[in-house]
Amino acid sequence: MHKFITIEGVEGCGKTTQIQLLYAALQAKGIPTLTTREPGGCAIADKIRAILLDPAHTHIVPTTELLLYAAARAQHVQEIIRPALEAGKVVICDRFTDATIAYQGYARGLDLGTIETLAQLACDGIKPALTLWLDLPVAVGVERALRRNLSQDSSAEARFDQESIQFHSKVQLGYTKLQAADPQRIKRIDADASPKQVAERIIKVVTHHLETME
Repeated sequence: MHKFITIEGVEGCGKTTQIQLLYAALQAKGIPTLTTREPGGCAIADKIRAILLDPAHTHIVPTTELLLYAAARAQHVQEIIRPALEAGKVVICDRFTDATIAYQGYARGLDLGTIETLAQLACDGIKPALTLWLDLPVAVGVERALRRNLSQDSSAEARFDQESIQFHSKVQLGYTKLQAADPQRIKRIDADASPKQVAERIIKVVTHHLETME
C-alpha cells in the first residue's frame, strides 16, 4: 500500500490547490492516480461530511464528531481507497487519520488511545505510506480560509473555520508532534510560499518516494 499518500495541514494551508497540481504532475508522468477527500469521498461519507462541516451544527459534541469521522472513513476506505490501491493506482487523500488525531485529539481533547482504536477499526489495515504536512502559520491559514469562504461561497462547510485561533493552534501542535514522532512517513512542506514553489517541493518528495518504493 505504498501508493497511499495523504495531505494534511491547518485550515487554509492550500491542500486543495496542491492536490490538483500533484494530480496533474503524476498524470503527466503516466502514473494512474486517484484523488479523494475526507470526510467524504463517496456518497454515504459525503452525507456524513455535510453534517460534520455544517456551521449550524455548533452543538455537535466531540465524541459524536469523532464517531461520525470514523463512520465516514470506514465507508470511504472500503468503497474507494482499498479498491483503487489494489488496482495499482496512487491514491492522494485530502486528510486522513492524522487529521483526526490533530483535530479531535489535540484540539478537542479526546483520548488518543480511543482515537487509535477507532482508526484501526475504520481503516481495516489501510495506512498512508507518505503524508505531506503543509506547514503554515495558523493566523495566515485561518485568514486564507475565511477569505476563500467569502469568494467561493463555501460557507456551508465552514464549521471548523469558525473555531478560535487557540483551537487551530492546538491543531498545529498536534501536527507538529505527529511529524516529530514519525518523520519517515510525515514530511513537512513549508507552505508559506507561492503555490508553484510549494508544488515543486511536493512533487520532489512524492517522486522520490515512488521511485524508492518501486
